[in-house]
Amino acid sequence: MTEALLRTFAPQTDPIKDKVVLITGGTGSFGKRMVQTLLTRYAPKKVIIFSRDELKQYEMRAELEAQFPPDLLARLRFFIGDVRDRQRLVMAFRGADIVIHGAALKQVPAAEYNPSECIATNINGAENVVWACLQNGVQKVVALSTDKACSPVNLYGATKLASDKIFSAANNLSGDIGTRFSVVRYGNVVGSRGSVVPFFQKLIKQGASELPITDPRMTRFWISLSQGVNFVLSSLEIMRGGEVFVPKIPATLVTDLATAMAPDLNQKIIGIRPGEKLHEAMISADDARTTWELEDRYLIEPILYEYPRAKVETLKGVRKVEEGFAYASDLNTERLDAEGIRRLMPAYLE
Repeated sequence: MTEALLRTFAPQTDPIKDKVVLITGGTGSFGKRMVQTLLTRYAPKKVIIFSRDELKQYEMRAELEAQFPPDLLARLRFFIGDVRDRQRLVMAFRGADIVIHGAALKQVPAAEYNPSECIATNINGAENVVWACLQNGVQKVVALSTDKACSPVNLYGATKLASDKIFSAANNLSGDIGTRFSVVRYGNVVGSRGSVVPFFQKLIKQGASELPITDPRMTRFWISLSQGVNFVLSSLEIMRGGEVFVPKIPATLVTDLATAMAPDLNQKIIGIRPGEKLHEAMISADDARTTWELEDRYLIEPILYEYPRAKVETLKGVRKVEEGFAYASDLNTERLDAEGIRRLMPAYLE
């Protein structure tokens, strides 16, 4: 069971060998780990970090200079810009072979209070990325999504669902340009900014007498940063265009997570926050009609794009899911209790 829950999702080849890779939102938790992974394990021609925060770029550059030799650092480029600015994107994407789109506004309460800002980045920004990729003949594009995009109940999830549709439909626009667009959708990233894990760690370190729990029934999917990075790279390796890739990852009760991290602390029920789900889903029953199961992931076919299904059927271990299948954190058979979380947490926080 432990081995199944610790799938690496590592690609079989080097999908970015001699390629120019650009990462939007490149100074975030995912972007940092992706850049470190590319420089350590793979052979990109160039890696471009695109983000809007000059301080984060300065800090990230300093961190990387302490980790890598000059010859690898010479492959890096830092580009300040915002995905809301289409002209800036067109300029930044010149010469890029692969784009990994990670830029987004992600905080649920902030999105509820500032809907127009969330729409401007997550929806309009997605359209701008598509436009810039087509303008520059980018070969492959992978957009990062979220479990909240499946049957969304909050604005953040709704904007990411719209973004997913934009990237899938972009394959209809590429024509003889040949750009292919796909989406990866996964759950909470352990240790990322905004995750409950560093929040609990902070409270424990400060000597809190209890940990806040929104609802004792709440469940969530979990994936590590390394798994998330590998999942994107292996999806790049097998994508044909238009798919939404969903990894097979474990789920937990949030109460078990709190118990694993602080077995001696009380848990205080504070109620579900606005826009928050009791359980998260990544594949709905309606998606099942176009969903395939592989050994370590699911693949949701696009609705409107003429998808090359014959090639999907050649993938290792592939099979069609049953009618009415749904992949949700409360239905997931790969569940971790408090003891399992304690055993696996070091690997998830690497």
